[in-house]
Amino acid sequence: MDINQKISEIGVVPVIKLSNPERDAAPLAKALCAGGVPVAEVTFRAAGADTAIRLMKETCPDMLVGAGTVLTREHVDKALAAGATFIVTPGFDPELVAYCQEKGIAIYPGCTTPTDYHAALKFGLKVLKFFPAEQSGGLSKIKAMSAPFPMFKVMPTGGISLKNLKEYISAPVICACGGSYMVTADLIENGKWDEITDLCKKSVEIVKEARNG
Repeated sequence: MDINQKISEIGVVPVIKLSNPERDAAPLAKALCAGGVPVAEVTFRAAGADTAIRLMKETCPDMLVGAGTVLTREHVDKALAAGATFIVTPGFDPELVAYCQEKGIAIYPGCTTPTDYHAALKFGLKVLKFFPAEQSGGLSKIKAMSAPFPMFKVMPTGGISLKNLKEYISAPVICACGGSYMVTADLIENGKWDEITDLCKKSVEIVKEARNG
């Protein structure tokens, strides 16, 4: 099974910013996996993202741990060295897409315009990140964009919560939804691992219900 399929089967991708990876990465990985969400996008918005990726992979080796907010080749190299499974970029950078393909790692670039989608097509990409989702037109825009570009599946991130997850995930064009609602700074900083697991379980239920309903 390829990585796109695995992410699609899980249906949600927690988008994580860790300020203290040495303390939080291992228990967070366990909490996500316990909730049925063995995937994470660890963003380079905080220093030590590569440390967090390495520790999460060491704690839960079967987990899909990717790097998010990747802006440079140096970020890609650090993520790869830490054992990242995929790369996510906030925008479409052809040079970074080519670099990731050269390195053999999956990349999900942020795309919100027909120009972005057209550029992605040239690289043979199949799944695109749509960021920031709600602020860029949300599901109605994603559906409109899929008319001329039916070959893409989309991973919206930004403004997704338990309230609108079902609406998004019910659309056939959606591969999975990225979100930070189950991994907020408050939950992580205060070690509320059980709450994180509970939010993951609720998310997984919504995904199942939406897809089987």
